[in-house]
Amino acid sequence: MASVTIRDVRKAFGATEVLHGVSVSIEDGEFVILVGPSGCGKSTLLRMVAGLERITSGEIAIDDLIVNDVPPKERDIAMVFQNYALYPHMTVAQNMGFSLMLQKAPKAKIDERVKTAAGILGLEPLLDRYPRQLSGGQRQRVAMGRAIVRDPRVFLFDEPLSNLDAKLRVAMRAEIKQLHHRLSTTTIYVTHDQVEAMTMADKIVVMHDGIVEQIGAPLDLYDNPANLFVASFIGSPAMNLVSGKIASNGSAVFETEGGEKLPLRKAPAASDGKPVIYGFRPEHLRLDDQGFAAKVAVVEPMGSETHVIARLGDGQEIVAALRDRRQFTPGETIRLLPEPDLVHFFDRDSQRRLQ
Repeated sequence: MASVTIRDVRKAFGATEVLHGVSVSIEDGEFVILVGPSGCGKSTLLRMVAGLERITSGEIAIDDLIVNDVPPKERDIAMVFQNYALYPHMTVAQNMGFSLMLQKAPKAKIDERVKTAAGILGLEPLLDRYPRQLSGGQRQRVAMGRAIVRDPRVFLFDEPLSNLDAKLRVAMRAEIKQLHHRLSTTTIYVTHDQVEAMTMADKIVVMHDGIVEQIGAPLDLYDNPANLFVASFIGSPAMNLVSGKIASNGSAVFETEGGEKLPLRKAPAASDGKPVIYGFRPEHLRLDDQGFAAKVAVVEPMGSETHVIARLGDGQEIVAALRDRRQFTPGETIRLLPEPDLVHFFDRDSQRRLQ
């Protein structure tokens, strides 16, 4: 196991800079997920840790060794790719043991390592099969097994579940998390799926346009987003963001651009009259006669809850995730009340969260 330190790392392809001074500290044995939309630079950063992309400037260290110029094979890392990258002409056992074979390890050692990894991942019955005879989930297990056999100091995962169907993704998510608990190997995992990030990570690094927007534990990001991007990216369905202003005429109140008044427990400092964004999560809304009016646009029954997409009087769209199993009709007006203690405020210009 090892710690990984990324210090002010930049990456440019010609005149185009895609990473703008990224710094992340990853502790020994930690499971860290880099998450963000496509094109944010997360896979490029992972490939630089692996040594597959050169660093334009900055430093990457594994433990105390700066690895900027260390070849990939000497970094003692193992990478699991999105497309599995299995050799089609080799059996499962041969694929898993291939890296040790290249190192000219004794056959007995290779067999022992492969058997151990196969036992961890439930691959024993498949060792004599070829990749074409495996399902997507089985191929992904083989790719993970090949990484385990190497016994690396750091695991790197590059969107390993994106080619799997929804049900299998959930199952593999749990398997990878159990694997980490069992091996306690430092893990860096890239995904664009914030649900994967929330359910698997010890620590999440939210990236956007080549910079780090926020780093923290999953629930810290959910409860205290640093800015509008994190607030809208973390959480499913996404946080509702309503434009308006705070007016303090004896008692503070938030007023939307259409004149609708929303509950406010306490106004942020120096916010009187400022244009702000009022944020509340869909699951923090409830039906209440004292709430604001919204016209139902779309109803999505989910079983355990009902998602209602509705519009305020000024046309701003919101989503409510309601536990009430009620019938809603498009065009119907309902009244919704956010939990005042769980409301967030963001400066409309800087997009930073107001305290």
